[in-house]
Order: sequence, then C-alpha cells, then structure tokens
Amino acid sequence: MAEIRNRSAFHEYYIEDTYVAGLVLVGTEVKSLRAGKVSFNDSYCYLHKGEMFIKSLHISEYAFGTLYKHEPTQERKLLLTKKELKKLQGKTTEKGYTIVPLRIFFNDKNIAKIEIGLGKGKKLHDKRETIKQRDTEREMKRYLK
Repeated sequence: MAEIRNRSAFHEYYIEDTYVAGLVLVGTEVKSLRAGKVSFNDSYCYLHKGEMFIKSLHISEYAFGTLYKHEPTQERKLLLTKKELKKLQGKTTEKGYTIVPLRIFFNDKNIAKIEIGLGKGKKLHDKRETIKQRDTEREMKRYLK
C-alpha cells in the first residue's frame, strides 16, 4: 500500500501550502490504513486550544480485530510543530482558508503520516476551468504518444 489520496480536495480548493503531520492512532487503525480502508468524504482539520485535529476521516474497522476495535469516524489528533501550528492558526483566521487532508502514507520508517494542505475554496467557474485544463493536458499526452 503506497498511499491514499483525497482527489476531491484538489478539485474543491486551491492548495497554497502543504504540511506533513503525524497521526495519533489507536487499536487496529494502522492495519485498516495498510489495507486502504480510508474515506476522506467531508473530512477537514481544525485547531482547538493550540492542537490540530482531523474530523470525519473514516477509517473502517479492521475485519480480523478482536477486542481492541476502534470507532471509524472518531476525531484524531495530528502532530505538528508549534511553529507550523501558529502559522496555520494565523492563516485560518483569514477569510476563505481551510485546512484539508490531502493524502495518507507510510514513511520509510513505516510510520503513518498525513499530508494536509492550506486551501482556499474554488468557485464553480474555477472548477470548470480546472476540468477543461486537465482534459486538454490528457489530449496532448495522447497526441504525443
């Protein structure tokens, strides 16, 4: 399992800055992550009392887990440095900025990490422009082959 991407985040937001954070996981969540049983639907990050949390990230229950099963949509703490948290706090107070999860991956030490992005929401015409641009790039790649 290489990584799990949140494709809708790039469609809904202009991503201006990205950060890599650690995830605080419990029980069988790591095994479910390795199996790719994650859904980013409507998930977002928020700051509360100087700490970052991710809400509504759905990690399915591990099928072979026995006693130590986890709640699929529980809030999970993200591990960032104080400097990064202060920077994000300053940006999210500005109008239109939000923090969205972009991908979950395992680093070279096999530790679960999440990449989050500081995004500004797109308008409908911007989304259409992104789709049009992607289609033209696809046509050019086909033509060059």
